[in-house]
Order: sequence, then structure tokens, then C-alpha cells
Amino acid sequence: MPPTLASLVQHSALRLTVRAGADRLGTPVRWAHASELADPVPYMEGGELLLVTATNLDARDPATMRRYVRRLAGAGVAGLGFGVGVTYDDIPAALVDAAEEAGLPLLEVPRRTPFLAISKAVSAAIAADQYRSVTAGFEAQRELTRAAVAGDGPAALLTRLAAHIDGWAALYDSSGAVLAAAPEWAARRAARLTPEVERLRDRPAPASAVVGDTEGDDRVELQSLGTGRRARGALAVGTGAALGTAERYAVNSAVALLTLTTARSRALQGAEQRLGAAVLRMLLAGQPDHARAVAGDLYGGLLDAPFRLLIAEAALPAGTEPLAEALDAAAGRSGETLLMVPEGERLLVLAVDGGAVAAACVAYARAEEDRPPRESGAEEPDVVVGLSAPAGPIAVSAAYKQAEQALSVARRRGRVLVEHEELAAGSVLPLLADDAVRAFADGMLRPLQEHDAKGRGDLVASLRAWLSRHGQWDAAAADLGVHRHTLRYRMRRVEEILGRSLDDPDVRMELWLALKATAASSATP
Repeated sequence: MPPTLASLVQHSALRLTVRAGADRLGTPVRWAHASELADPVPYMEGGELLLVTATNLDARDPATMRRYVRRLAGAGVAGLGFGVGVTYDDIPAALVDAAEEAGLPLLEVPRRTPFLAISKAVSAAIAADQYRSVTAGFEAQRELTRAAVAGDGPAALLTRLAAHIDGWAALYDSSGAVLAAAPEWAARRAARLTPEVERLRDRPAPASAVVGDTEGDDRVELQSLGTGRRARGALAVGTGAALGTAERYAVNSAVALLTLTTARSRALQGAEQRLGAAVLRMLLAGQPDHARAVAGDLYGGLLDAPFRLLIAEAALPAGTEPLAEALDAAAGRSGETLLMVPEGERLLVLAVDGGAVAAACVAYARAEEDRPPRESGAEEPDVVVGLSAPAGPIAVSAAYKQAEQALSVARRRGRVLVEHEELAAGSVLPLLADDAVRAFADGMLRPLQEHDAKGRGDLVASLRAWLSRHGQWDAAAADLGVHRHTLRYRMRRVEEILGRSLDDPDVRMELWLALKATAASSATP
């Protein structure tokens, strides 16, 4: 605790006497300063014990003393020490009354107590308080360090930190989810601050912010973790008042230790990714037994259950990092095994089928598709993802092809995520809603459409009817309401205009797909 007016009054060597403001002696004293100026306020910072002898003041004049004392009280001066036996043998009643009226503590300083002794006493008390704070801070640093290296995870560190600051502490991952909190009841309170953590995450690390708890009186301070372009997490501490010196030491130590832990975790993650890349290469090469041997306990459990293969590709400079962080956070919360291998602008992932990671990928895609368009007006998503069907170790090569096909479709359609099941089930017609297919259809049918536009016959409709009836002349002619000889003439004209034979099954197939693609395009809003 810093020195107070009460501690100075109790200092036997100073022999100070309280003459006014006895109920405010608990006021902390930041410094002791002597000044005989008629108005020393411009040189005050607040919290000082001002020492005067009233050399330049008419201390017997009530009006003068009221103005003088009110100025001091308004500037936040902690108290006034009046030296008697120099200018005045006793403190004038006008000054005592003004101090009582303003609620400013007034101390009588005897002639034999030099102002320098009071200044030294205040300075010594401040130094002792700072020493205690630094010592407590170093002790907190040692305790937090022991907790960090003990291998018990961040929960033990947070428990010690909460005790040192007499409040609560919480750790967030890069997505803003609460990883740990101490005491346990603080987890719910910390979860309410996720939007604030997300805003802090978007600022270059290190960054900090002070926010208020919406359902309490806590003062909450947020600190980002990490030193790179993007924060790797955040620490929140909640206290009833602003942090003191010792508490600040403890929080800064916790930030440094958690940042180092995060960096160490990233180094370990890099090693795991290299091992995962080796496992994936063996699976793709059709060597599941070798892959299992290399996977060991780290990835072995993943290979024992059906999994999905996911391929993500960055379309913009933001890269696949946000998606990787979302998947990693989901794996951390659920305890699922996740094999994730960055590959240039791509991200290859093996995740448990139906698990939390796969669900997080789908949720990420939905959130991105619902996100308002960027100001640049670009319509393509930041990341496109292809997701295979469920597979096992012996079918990873097939799963990779499925994910590649789904990724290609997602890229062409401007979607964030396409699952292989969308391509493998249902009609092939949705695949025709593609710019390249529509361009092919328009080019193939344009000569017939131009012929019809000149009023020379309905060749496009006749072709559609003939193909839909599998080349049956009578049935197709009946659909059109024309004689079959008329339809035969029109089909000959189609062959002449296109320069292709309708006897060729490939030609019939291409024309039918072109007609379907044109119909799908005209039906699109």
C-alpha cells in the first residue's frame, strides 16, 4: 500500500497534528511538495501533500483562504501541511474553517519538524511500497513459470494468476472460444466477451483493450497472445479495480508465458504436420500398412474409423489460415484427432466422418456464404473447399479424386464448399449450370437459333422433340403437330446447317445436353 495521511500522522518522528479533515486521512499520498506560491495548482498533478508556511498568503482572511483551499481540493491535492512558528505561530482559524468546509485534510507541522523530513518519509514509504510490489511481482512470475513448465496445461497457470490479481482469468483460442478459465465460474462470464476478443484478434499483435463486464462491475483487460501478424489467442483478466504494480507484473508474466507456450505448441504442430504429410503420402500411394506404422498413437485412431478427405484452396491473399484455425479449434474443443497438411495455397485435411471438425468446416462454409459482399465487389469466396465421401485407409486415393472433383465444381460455381455426395447423387443436370457448358451450348445451337430467328422454320423445337422421342418420327411429329415428312425435312436442314450427322450417337448426346443447358440457363433467375 502507498503511504497515506494516516500513516504520516502515525509516524512518531514527524509529530504531525490533524486540524481538519480527520475523516479523510486514508487518502493516499503520491508525493510531498513545498510551495509558497499563492496559486500552486498549475504545478500540481494530484495526490500531493502540499507543505506551506503561508509566506505569500493572508491566511487570516476567510475569503482568501476559501478560494485557496477550494483550488487545492479541486486539483486533487491529498492534504495541506501547515508549518507553524515561521510566518504564523498557529494555524489561522480562517484556514482551519476553509479546510473543514472543503473537506481537505489539514495537518499542523511543528517548528522542529523540517519539511524535508516529511518529504523523506513519503519518499521512503513510496520506495518501500514499490519494493513490495516488485517482490510480489517476481514471486508471481516464479509461481506462474512453475505452473507453465509443470505440464498441467494453462488451467494451472490461470488459477495462480487469478489468485494473484484477486479476480478471474480466462484463455481464448484464435477463434475467440474459451479454452480455460479460473475460477470455474468465470467461464460463463468470459464467454460473453467473445465478440471483444474477435475484434482484438483483427489487430496486429501485441494488442490490448479494457472493456466492462455487461453483467457485473468487473474491469476486464484483454491482452492478445503472439508476436506475428495475427494473434494466436487472448488472455482476459477481470478485477474489481485497476491493476496495481504487483498485479501488472503477474499479468505481463502470464502473457509472456502463454505466448511462449503458444509458440512452442506451433513448433510441435509443425512437427506433427510433417508426420501427417508423410502418413498422407503413404495413404495416397496405396500403402495403408506403412501409413499405420508411421502414424503411431498420434494419427492411428483417425485411421481406425471412417474419415473425410478435405481439400481447401485459397482464392484470395487471406489464404486458408482462417479455415485451418477454425478446424484446429474444433479439434481442440472436441478432443478429435485431426490430420492437417498445408500444401502451398492448399490445405489437405483428414477428419473423422460426422465429427466436430467436419461440422466446423460446414459451419465455416455457411458463415462465409452468408457474409455480406466485400467492398471490392469480388464475388468469389476467400476459400473454396471440396469434401470427399466417407472413406477408409485403403480408399484414400479415391477420396482424394472425389475431393478434387468437388473442389473443381465449387470453384466453377462460386461456392465455398461442395460435398462429393452432391455430385454422385441425383441428376447430372445441375452440373450443366456452368459457364463453360453454357458457352458450349450457345455456340453449338447458335446457327439453328439464327435460322429460326429469320422465320425459316422451328428447327430448335423440332430437334428437341425428335431427340426427346429417341428419333421416333411419328411420335415427335405428333408432339409438334406437323407431318412426319415435314419433320424429316427439318432434321435434314439441322444436319446441313450444323455440318454433323444425327446418326452419330455422340452428336445426338451433345445436342441433347446443349438443349438442356440452354433450358437450365433460361430458367435461372
